[in-house]
Amino acid sequence: MINWGIIGCGDVTEVKSGPAFNKVPNSRLVAVMRRDAEKAADYAKRHNVSKWYSEACQLINDPGVNAIYVATPPLQHEEYTMAALKAGKPVYVEKPMTVNLDAAQRILEAVKENNKVSVAHYRRAQPMYIKIKELLDSQTIGAVKYVNLQCLQPALSPAALQDPAKKWRVDPAVGGGGGLFNDLAPHQLDLMLYFFGPIKTACGISANQAGLYAADDIVTGNIEFGNGVLFSGLWCFTVPEDEGKEVCEIVGSEGKISFSVFGEPMVFITKKGKTSRVQFETLQHVQQPMIERVVQYFLGKGENPSPAENGVEVMRIIDIFTLTNFKS
Repeated sequence: MINWGIIGCGDVTEVKSGPAFNKVPNSRLVAVMRRDAEKAADYAKRHNVSKWYSEACQLINDPGVNAIYVATPPLQHEEYTMAALKAGKPVYVEKPMTVNLDAAQRILEAVKENNKVSVAHYRRAQPMYIKIKELLDSQTIGAVKYVNLQCLQPALSPAALQDPAKKWRVDPAVGGGGGLFNDLAPHQLDLMLYFFGPIKTACGISANQAGLYAADDIVTGNIEFGNGVLFSGLWCFTVPEDEGKEVCEIVGSEGKISFSVFGEPMVFITKKGKTSRVQFETLQHVQQPMIERVVQYFLGKGENPSPAENGVEVMRIIDIFTLTNFKS
């Protein structure tokens, strides 16, 4: 039995992940931690969790906890993951794995010392993306040529910037210099790795055009995968209200697959001028399929569904897109 402890029982754990730990076989949530003791106690009461803490070390050292879910903002991911591994406990860590590549590589080195870490790139385990990969592998749209991804959102309002749950996402010290890009793009970029494999080259540019917060608000990036597929992405978080959209188009020699990573769970397949749609069930707890696989991995009954190596590669791409710009 995997007895989970959550470090950072904030918004992401309310529905997306937290309840799933009690809904998959051989798994149960036994303890939670949040620095605000009142909020930790409230979460434990509402979710019927027997123990709560306000210090991470207390949860990590609880003998009744044998696996840790790190769900804090990215700044604390490395610290708490390393502490849990030092205590001999496997870790399921939220995305992005860390705030930068160097920190991610330090976790990977620790994993090599017979430790277990899985990264919450949970879309890999969802039926919709498994289906897309099957379509690609079977060459339903022929040989894939290129991918075009756009993620466009209006700027955060002044009120949103006062919300602690949103404010940290545009604080470079806490979430990374790419701001909302660092928060959202890991899901999209990991899916590209899942679909197309290792990258060959990558380049990108990021900027803070509007100056509304300290983090950059626009990022462009290009990837050449080892199999020859080219990827182009644009993320802008200051577009007009009516220009917001999020779409990924995979174009092959015989057709196109289109979908939204953060929108409705449906896939559009276009061939010879005709488009068909495949609809998928809306998951109550989006992380549940991945958590089920992680539990099996931690029990020694399956492979790691999202290894630390994947998290490192995603951080490598993020850093390439946002940190290596030429400045005249």
